[in-house]
Amino acid sequence: MKQAIRDLIEESIQVKKGLLGDKKTLFSIEKAIKAIIGALKSKKKILIFGNGGSAADAQHFAGEIVNRFKIERKPLSAVSLTVDTSVLTSIANDSGYDFVFSKQIEALGEKGDVAVAITTGNVDFRKGGHSANIAAALISAKKRKITTIGLVSERSKKISKLLDIKIEIPSGNTPRIQEVQITIIHIICELVEKALFLK
Repeated sequence: MKQAIRDLIEESIQVKKGLLGDKKTLFSIEKAIKAIIGALKSKKKILIFGNGGSAADAQHFAGEIVNRFKIERKPLSAVSLTVDTSVLTSIANDSGYDFVFSKQIEALGEKGDVAVAITTGNVDFRKGGHSANIAAALISAKKRKITTIGLVSERSKKISKLLDIKIEIPSGNTPRIQEVQITIIHIICELVEKALFLK
């Protein structure tokens, strides 16, 4: 058991080391930070969404932006599209689960906002396909000239064309992808906060 624990910790470390050596992805993280800073400086908002564990990460991300990360400061504008059960279930019931995020982007999104999609796997554009709601949301965002950022994995190739900024985790292992995604979320929150509130 002890060795199994050590092996899993080592596996997580290796994925993060892979990220550390990936100049393209590090540049994408920097671009995402700058896009979010630009939107917030312009009084725009960050719209964040994902399914399952990624939904929890979307809520976590929004909470850190709205309230605080490490600095006591004024609130910033971010919305997790995963939290309003009445909205989610009414859209799912009337239009289908594929549209639970895109309809919210149509209602809340405006030019200059940033949409952040979080997913660990492949996205299937077909109706009822795996994470088709992610693709639909990104399509809606692009139509509204909303900057699109994807926290994705090496399995998420199909949605690359819908992303202005792609942050690709170098792994196909869902738990390891999620661990690195939350690290990146924390990096973004800390550096956005410092840029906006520390002179």
